[in-house]
Amino acid sequence: MEDPLKDEAEEAVIREELKASEEAVLFMASVEPAELQRCVFADSLVTVSEGGRALGNFTVTVEFARKDEQPCMLLHAQSQGTIDHCPCGTTVTAYLTTDLEVLEEHYHEYVKLKDNSVEKKWHMVQRGDQLLINKVTTVGEDLKTERVSYPLSALRGLVTEGCSLLLLRLIALRKSAPRQMTFLSLDQELRLVHSTVHVLGLKQLDVCGDRVEVFGVERTVETADSPTKWQSYFLADGHLAGRGQVGSPVIMRLSHLPLQRGKGLQKNHLCMRDMLLCSHSLTWTEMTQHSPDPNQDAALPALRSLPNFPGWEEDMQFSSNFLDRKEELKADHTSYLRQHPEIRALISDFLQFLLLRKPDDVFQFAREYFLVFASDDSPA
Repeated sequence: MEDPLKDEAEEAVIREELKASEEAVLFMASVEPAELQRCVFADSLVTVSEGGRALGNFTVTVEFARKDEQPCMLLHAQSQGTIDHCPCGTTVTAYLTTDLEVLEEHYHEYVKLKDNSVEKKWHMVQRGDQLLINKVTTVGEDLKTERVSYPLSALRGLVTEGCSLLLLRLIALRKSAPRQMTFLSLDQELRLVHSTVHVLGLKQLDVCGDRVEVFGVERTVETADSPTKWQSYFLADGHLAGRGQVGSPVIMRLSHLPLQRGKGLQKNHLCMRDMLLCSHSLTWTEMTQHSPDPNQDAALPALRSLPNFPGWEEDMQFSSNFLDRKEELKADHTSYLRQHPEIRALISDFLQFLLLRKPDDVFQFAREYFLVFASDDSPA
């Protein structure tokens, strides 16, 4: 009996011959830190039908982060909505080097049908000189796992789903690019394929009732069946104004023009971020009010024992030590969350899917959901 993993590994070796164009590789290598700084902002669009009916939303955020002590870019994109009464969505979380090389990427796609559900999860991560890719496809109760690896030396010019969103934003800010660049991408079968980026140039577009000038870029992925084309249009400051797949009646567009960056927005963003980061810290009263079992004191020995100390609130020294320690922990937690912004994205995606599926066994559901994030030493 043939080993499917061996076949996949052999096919991966064959696909090594596929290469990106020198123009594409040079473009990725030419990205400057100042350009990446201009890419650090969020986009928020609504998904609408051909007739203008709201179907869902699409968001993209880019920020600086660290991955295994290496400075990098963190991109998080999420699309969710309902099409033909079926909830569906896609989430991408990618860690990218400053020259757009993928360090790690998570991809999650789902469609909840009336009698069945389809779910796809990808996880790719660098291990040594290899890029390891795991894919889990769930159709109803059937689960299929695929694994493949590629040598990094064969992946110069690789543009994944997450990388493509940052790449297009960079091209839009430059407002220029080589006439046509050919990159490497991955198809649904984890095979290397070519993808191209073509500049469409400037055009006038109706955005929120205003006629504005936008810069268009088209990305084409050469799949086995037929090419998939996406067209994206950007405002002068790099914000995404519209996006759609060629031939699809569903498009994404701005619901309102974004405020100009640099006019107090950074301060507001930091304030909102700090509020979100600190919102996880519960006071002692909140902890006791939300505790499901008052007899579970052993679960939090350091904190649960404090209120049992008679008159602890009146003891100034004791109370001061407690409050100092509380602030110290809060600052430590806040610092950790700032260093790992992917935590919020990961938990948000999990809760969203949990509420969508509403499983009876939450623990089993969590185990299956996070299973794809587990990294094996070698998938081949």
